[in-house]
Amino acid sequence: MENALVYKGYVGSVQYNATDEVFHGKIEAITDLVTFEADAAKQLRPEFEQAVDDYLALCAAVGKEPSKTFTGSFNVRLGPELHRRAALVSTGRGISLNQLVSQAVSQFVAQAE
Repeated sequence: MENALVYKGYVGSVQYNATDEVFHGKIEAITDLVTFEADAAKQLRPEFEQAVDDYLALCAAVGKEPSKTFTGSFNVRLGPELHRRAALVSTGRGISLNQLVSQAVSQFVAQAE
């Protein structure tokens, strides 16, 4: 993930505001809103990492379980025909539809890396 900010399993996104000449970022894929900002690109990583550390410390201080970035579960909408075909393939291979989708995503991601 060379174009993403990643720290302690959290992923940060960044946008640039040309009017204010500042970078605004947030931690993605969690239910809580955690943001950070920087005036220069080289400040982004330290500000992001500080935001993650502050978030984890705040959660610990108030006894809250921090949001996890990914749970390992998501819904996939395939359309009826692809769903039927995938179900037939998984049945023919003696695996669950979840296993088939997991294998397909693993292969796709490995090729993309």
